[in-house]
Amino acid sequence: MDMKTVDILREGRNAIVQRKYAGIGAIVMLLAVAFGAFGAHILKERIGESAIGTFETGVHYQMIHGIAMLVAALFSGKWGESRRLLWSGRLFLIGVILFSGSLYGLSTLDFRWLGPVTPLGGVAFLGGWLLLALEAWKGTSRAGA
Repeated sequence: MDMKTVDILREGRNAIVQRKYAGIGAIVMLLAVAFGAFGAHILKERIGESAIGTFETGVHYQMIHGIAMLVAALFSGKWGESRRLLWSGRLFLIGVILFSGSLYGLSTLDFRWLGPVTPLGGVAFLGGWLLLALEAWKGTSRAGA
């Protein structure tokens, strides 16, 4: 296989990964909007003021990190294939599941055992942002800036 063919295959694979994570990010956002509406219109009356605040925090962080997944996917298209960007998107998704998911369980089901899970999601968010930053800075060193 010549180098041109290898480059075309690599670009094709990167486009698939980029679209996959953009799609996952869009679904995360869709669910955040649905959960936010559910919380505002149905849960608010049933779970109390403190619990609804916890639930809304989960929705807020889910929205932010759904957008972060979209950003990581878009940068992957602009900057090319990168394990850092791939893991950044993965960590954002893991963070949403652990952080927001645990807050949903705490607020709606009163599952106290989920309390220690929440910080693990926060650590995943931090890791995702760190990898995104490192990938961005890697590009500046290559450009000689």
